[in-house]
Amino acid sequence: MKPTLTQLISEGKILVSDGAWGTFLQAKGLQSGECPELWNIHHPESVLDIAQGYIDAGADTIETNSFGGNSFKLQGFGLANRVYEINRKAAEISRQAAGDDKYVLGSIGPTGKILMMGDVTEEELYDSFKEQAVALYDGGADALVIETMTAIDEAEIAVHAARENTPCEVICTMTFDHLTTGEYRTMMGVSPSEMTVSLKAAGAHIIGANCSNGIEGMIKITEEIRSVDKDIPVLIHANAGLPILQGICTIFPESPDMMAAFAPQLVKAGANIIGGCCGTTPEHIHRLVEVLK
Repeated sequence: MKPTLTQLISEGKILVSDGAWGTFLQAKGLQSGECPELWNIHHPESVLDIAQGYIDAGADTIETNSFGGNSFKLQGFGLANRVYEINRKAAEISRQAAGDDKYVLGSIGPTGKILMMGDVTEEELYDSFKEQAVALYDGGADALVIETMTAIDEAEIAVHAARENTPCEVICTMTFDHLTTGEYRTMMGVSPSEMTVSLKAAGAHIIGANCSNGIEGMIKITEEIRSVDKDIPVLIHANAGLPILQGICTIFPESPDMMAAFAPQLVKAGANIIGGCCGTTPEHIHRLVEVLK
């Protein structure tokens, strides 16, 4: 039986995760307005190819094509009755790429609903996250990564649903914007230190940040997390720099070498698992592996 992620981290290991998924699905033919998660059913070979690319690059963990796989997001595509099928298949595909030795992280994104606006009830959120978490576990996920969260109440509910209904380790990351004051806050005003206290109390095994920042900005976020908690494992998935609009295309400017150059500083700040988000490729992950391993 392989060790858990937290066991590996407790032994001092630095783990490398995967990178972006959406851009590669688009490159394979995903059209604007099409449901990315339905590709698990209709184009499983393409989804597997993306996962395999990151595993071949040396990643220790691979996510699943299920970020928008909750009932609220799938309802917009007329697929709310296929949540279990789509998420289980997502995990099965990544499990195939990962084999027995690497780790599958079941991706769970935000619902797009806001509790304080009365869009949804706590019970409805919980049931939605529970359905997705169970399906990902049944498909072979080793851990669940609740990611790109901006509201602490939604994040806490997702953590509870995952912890209480699966045996998986639960990771939760939020996405922070860099303010003109130099501070980092989510769109809903949550700071990295506030996140740390709240998510640890909710039961998250691993916390961290993803998206919105390049790897250099993630160093300061990690330092703030460590200012309030020295022990909880930290996962960071950085963008390949801040996006630049060139014509109608969005470009992420950080090359694999540029991103990897900051990785040792991120480890020094306290990160335990490092991977990529928007704009990152298997080449970025391969360079991280070379630098960190």
